[in-house]
Amino acid sequence: MVKMADSDRAVLLESIKLQGDVIRNMKTQKAEKEKIDREVAKLLEMKAILGEEGGPQKFTLKTPKIDTPVFELKETLTGKYGEDSKLIYDLADQGGEILSLRYDLTVPFARYLAMNKVTNLKRYHIGKVYRRDNPSMARGRYREFYQCLDFQQVNHRQILDGLFEVCGVPSEMFRTICSSVDKLDKVFLFLSGGSNLIEELLGGQLSQNKRAKEGLEAMKLFFRYCDIYGISDKILFDLSLARGLDYYTGIIYEAILKGYSSSTSADNGEVVSVGSVAGGGRYDNLVGMFDSKHRNVPCVGVSIGVERIFSIMEALVQAGSKKVRTTETDVFVASAQKNMVEERMKLCRELWDAGIKTEQSYKSNPKLLAQLQFCEERAIPLAVVIGQSELEKGVVKLRFVETRKEIEVERIKLPDEIKNLIKAL
Repeated sequence: MVKMADSDRAVLLESIKLQGDVIRNMKTQKAEKEKIDREVAKLLEMKAILGEEGGPQKFTLKTPKIDTPVFELKETLTGKYGEDSKLIYDLADQGGEILSLRYDLTVPFARYLAMNKVTNLKRYHIGKVYRRDNPSMARGRYREFYQCLDFQQVNHRQILDGLFEVCGVPSEMFRTICSSVDKLDKVFLFLSGGSNLIEELLGGQLSQNKRAKEGLEAMKLFFRYCDIYGISDKILFDLSLARGLDYYTGIIYEAILKGYSSSTSADNGEVVSVGSVAGGGRYDNLVGMFDSKHRNVPCVGVSIGVERIFSIMEALVQAGSKKVRTTETDVFVASAQKNMVEERMKLCRELWDAGIKTEQSYKSNPKLLAQLQFCEERAIPLAVVIGQSELEKGVVKLRFVETRKEIEVERIKLPDEIKNLIKAL
């Protein structure tokens, strides 16, 4: 391929820049879509010529990496969380700016979308959030914790709003009532079920309310989609689910780990409730609150309570009911005597080349007992033990860490043997 002259390349780059300006101006002036598409096609042709030159290829990270500040202007967070607004940490006056620590990742992200005129984006975010709450380690409730942007409980804000309206609750009290309902014990409130419950409500008095009917129709569609994906048996329509945050406008949901989250033992033996491990919903008006023209951007999200999941895992480990692996390593290469570091390295390479997750001690001459204990503590399922006699015979000892049973395997057959065992684990 003939390399493009520097002068020609410079001309092409300038043409690409000018063409980009033309397209931006057309969009600003709201030109016809067909005309804009023609100009975009010209731009792509120019970029294709530039790409065909054979220069270095650039890779783009498709998932946007966007972080938001740990603190925000207090006015950004105020009025978004209902009664939970009292849990926001306010900072001291910093030269006229009243700041607060972020309560969640949703509101700061909505502010980012509005400021940057973003209307179409799919992303995830892991970061710390802060709440002036009463901490309880047994319940997985902390003042500083991580959020991550199989739910089971679902509801719809319009159904709740319609229910409150039918009951005569003033509209200005809807969000306050939602916050209160969200804090009540769910076992004695309202109804729960599946698509049959939705049909029952659609045929009753509640459907006479416009808001409630729209919400029920939306839930009916949601359950139809769940049927298509084959997950309806994992979803519970729960009228007591309210989600106390003010910004939700549509479907809301929470995830519960069945059999774990409702009865986790604390250190003193008391049975406590961890609650949901994830939650979220639809919020169509939140971005518009930060937009100068109040343009709404439909959004839906979910946050995962990492610390709550860790609390459940820790309780399971303490109870001895489940062994939690702390590493992805499938095989640990151990030596039975000294001066075997290079042989361990060779064996590790053989297993790595076969795509097997393998690890070894970083000590030159570790004791065998210490190596095996390392495997047991981290729940590494298999250990390969080599010594001088094994090297001479061309075999290894393959140890099942949990049962401590050992078998002898030919070195040449080891990768296939381990792969078959891993599949069966």
